[in-house]
Order: sequence, then C-alpha cells, then structure tokens
Amino acid sequence: MYNFNFFMPTKVLFGPGKLKELHSEMLPGKKALIVTSNGTSVKKYGYLESLEKELDEAGVAYALFDQIRPNPTDINVMDGAKAVRENGCDFVIALGGGSVMDCTKCIALMAANQGNIWDYSLSAAGGKKTPANPAIPIVCITTSAGTASEVDIASVITNDATQEKTGIFYPSMFPTLSVVDSDLMMSVPPKFTAYQGMDAFFHASETVVNKNVHPMAEMFALKTIELVAKYLPVAVKDGRNQEAREMMAYANTFAGYYMMCTSARTMEHVMGSFHDDLVHGAGLIEIAHAYYDFFAERKAAEEPMKKMAKAMGVENPSSGKDFIMALDKLIAEIGCGDLKMSEEGITREELKKYPAKVHQVLGGDITADPLPLSDEDYLTIFENAYC
Repeated sequence: MYNFNFFMPTKVLFGPGKLKELHSEMLPGKKALIVTSNGTSVKKYGYLESLEKELDEAGVAYALFDQIRPNPTDINVMDGAKAVRENGCDFVIALGGGSVMDCTKCIALMAANQGNIWDYSLSAAGGKKTPANPAIPIVCITTSAGTASEVDIASVITNDATQEKTGIFYPSMFPTLSVVDSDLMMSVPPKFTAYQGMDAFFHASETVVNKNVHPMAEMFALKTIELVAKYLPVAVKDGRNQEAREMMAYANTFAGYYMMCTSARTMEHVMGSFHDDLVHGAGLIEIAHAYYDFFAERKAAEEPMKKMAKAMGVENPSSGKDFIMALDKLIAEIGCGDLKMSEEGITREELKKYPAKVHQVLGGDITADPLPLSDEDYLTIFENAYC
C-alpha cells in the first residue's frame, strides 16, 4: 500500500514564447521586486527588457535587485528583503536560473518575517525557528532547465560564515505563478546546459533509487531520465535546437513535480559548502559514478537501476551495472567525462572532513538511500570519486 501526498499550487505557463503572455495573467500585487543575478545575461539577451514590457502592459510597477551570486548567500537574501521594503514592493519576480529563484523565494520569506534567514534554517547552525508569517507572493521566470525551483518550495542558500550550504523550505515558498519558456534558455552556454541538465537527471535518478519511491514519483522521474538521455546531448551540441531546449524544459519541470532526493544531493552540498564557486550540477556529476556504483556493486538497487537503464535506451538491461554504463556514456557525450574534483580546489585530505558534515548540511534525505551509509561509506564514495 502506497501512501503519499501531492500538492502543486503553482500555475505554470509552459512553452516557447510564454513570457509574452505574462501581462494577461492576474499578477499577485501592484509592485514587484525583479530579482536577477549579478551577471549580465538577462540584460544582454533582452529577457529583462521583455519582462519589464510585460509588467508595463499589465500596469504593474517594479524595481530591480540584480545582486544574486551563483551560490546565493544569507547576505543576498537579507539585502533583497531590505530592497522589497525600501521600494514598497508587495511581491517578487525571479528572472534567472536556480540560484536566482532559490534566493528570491527566501527573499519573499524574509520580506514578511523578522530576523535573519538562518534563524529559519534547520541546519546545524540554523535557528530552526518556524516563520510567523507566510512569504509574500512569488513569480518565477526560469532561464535554465535543471533545478525546477520554479515548481517547488525548496531553496539552497550558503552561509559563508558557518560553511553551510543548506536547503530552506516552507509551504508558502511555492511560487504563485511560473513561466517555463524555452526561448529564454537558448543562450545558455554548452557547459552550463550540461550541468543544469544533469541536475534535472539526478533529481530523477535519486527519486528512482530512493527507498521510499512510489508510482507517482517514479512516473515523473523515469520520463525525466528518458528525455535527458535523448535530448541533453543535442542541446549541448546545438543550443539553438528548439526541440531539444523544449524537451529539456519538460524534463526539468517533470523532475520538479515530484522530487525525492537522497544523500547524493547532501554530499554535493557538503562539497559546495567548502567551495562556493563549485557549480551544483558539476559537483553532482563528479560524484555520480562513485555514488551509484557503490549501490550497483552491492546489488542494492537492481530493479530501479534496470528501469533507469531502460529509460536511457538500454535494451534488456540485466543489472544495475547497465545503468552505470549508460550514465558514464551520457556524461561523456555531454563533454563532462573529464571533470575533476581536484580542479575545483578540493584536496584529497579535506575529504576526511566531509562525512561529519553530511549530518549537518541539508540537501537530500540521508535515510532514503538503497542501503544505509556510514561515515566510512561516505568517505569511500568521496575518495572513489576523487581525481
């Protein structure tokens, strides 16, 4: 007997050109704080201008906060919440990838609550408080296909002072409205297309091997795996391929509708907490073979791995090792077979610090792996992944 909850309150406008329909929607306020990264892409490619045009047509005022860094921090969040209040905004709009959307959701929470965002973190150094008030309304416009932050409540925030990179999530952090417009993804460079696409893939693969998986979650996850395996190599090779971009947008959203992450996610967050320039998808790729092969060697997830291998095009898979081979092939096809932890600045010696941190930094459910992992097992996986 399966027991699960499914709650998806976010209205999603999905498809090429959907940003152009934003003005016809009932937006959740009179003045928005538009939140973007500290980079230049949304301005360079005209995405910000297009959003401003939609808001002008809708009669909605706005202010801009363009300070979000690639791994957003508690400081980013608090500065953004201050900007909401100083500009008299009553809702927020995220325009960007996962980092921007994650940070925007926390900005919305802190615009309505006292203290610091870390007061509401469940991490080792977090205050573990429950917010007194719900987040102000959130609109997400994603420019990447990977994190699915536009359809979930989760955000990943870094605290540089405590060396924690952790998940913060409350029900009010569900976006009210999200736009998934693959036209906004055409400009993502090949390297980041690969990293983001594999983030979506691992959302799905962690779901399938999760010991708590059920048919609803598996349905979304296996379709995601099928789409990523088929279309990510195409999108990496030719970023202007509209079909590949649209199919990767589908994969990203499907993975986000029911995400059941395992300790693989937490392990990467540990890496990122020590190295804040590490791109999340890259870190996941770097540990992927060692992580999944740990279970394949022990035949701990044979049926789930055979299902994933079949979704990736393997005919008649006979063991978990077929999935490992398909995974390695996909990673090579997208040009990521030579990623090295050492090139991120990670040293073999520092790996010894990582297992203890797994219990302090939030990401996935470390109790949901196919086999329970000890600190010695975590270290073994990190060491096997190291090069």
